[in-house]
Amino acid sequence: MASWLIAFTFTQAFEVPVYLRATGNWRTAFLASALTHPAVWFLFPALLDHGFTYWPMVGAAEAFAVFVEAAWLFFNGVPRALLWSFLANGVSCAGGFLLRDAFGVP
Repeated sequence: MASWLIAFTFTQAFEVPVYLRATGNWRTAFLASALTHPAVWFLFPALLDHGFTYWPMVGAAEAFAVFVEAAWLFFNGVPRALLWSFLANGVSCAGGFLLRDAFGVP
């Protein structure tokens, strides 16, 4: 659970500023990735037990996050919701891989 909390904190640190720029609303910005992160962290790795390898699992998890978060933004009246979601998740994914490579976390 501690590793999830670290990953969630980093995800929020990367994504909330992007979403805040798009929405101007802290609640909407925070909840965008808060809605998807538990599924990405706890459910998608189960795909590894069902024939997926690591990179396709990551791709499926990130696609899920992008589309669900874009839907959240869209329903909250954010223009270009898919673009903002793609940007936020791209920053977060790249940042997470860089942190893992440099420091071994999350």
